[in-house]
Amino acid sequence: MLVYGDSLSAGYGLAADQGWASLLANRVQREGYGFQVVNASVSGETTTGGLARLPRALATHDPSIVVIELGANDGLRGLPLEATRANLDAMISLAAKGGRRVLLLGMRMPPNYGERYTQGFSALFADLAHRHRTSFVPFLLAGIADQPRLMQADGLHPNARGQPVMLDNVWPALEPLLRARPL
Repeated sequence: MLVYGDSLSAGYGLAADQGWASLLANRVQREGYGFQVVNASVSGETTTGGLARLPRALATHDPSIVVIELGANDGLRGLPLEATRANLDAMISLAAKGGRRVLLLGMRMPPNYGERYTQGFSALFADLAHRHRTSFVPFLLAGIADQPRLMQADGLHPNARGQPVMLDNVWPALEPLLRARPL
């Protein structure tokens, strides 16, 4: 399984074993699913950089499941929604080749980006998941982003207490992919 994201999945500001992807690897092993979890997330990554790196990551790791968690940095930089959509669309298509199962993790922007941008940003994830018929988590930071006690001082990244909540947000959409017949 390949976790492919930005600082939210790379565990920015945390010890290596505290991030949600590390907690996921432990849970997958503990529950006997037998998948190795490779975290190829890079802090600061945009969808443009992610798309450029993805073919090599897929060739190197040959995952049967790909978890895509990118787009937050595009949004925070106010990049055009069309570019973010096109990059994520291409990543989902690449990741799904060969029958790989894909899980898309959605993000939202704070309201200060304006209603049109924030609604369009959130909707592009749901639209892509529907179009590709891929598994989907509408908002990775649900129950976290509005809880200061679960966030680092920067207000952007969950702290160690928020990481298990992130995993709990991902698990219901991911577990059916783990149970599916291997490729």
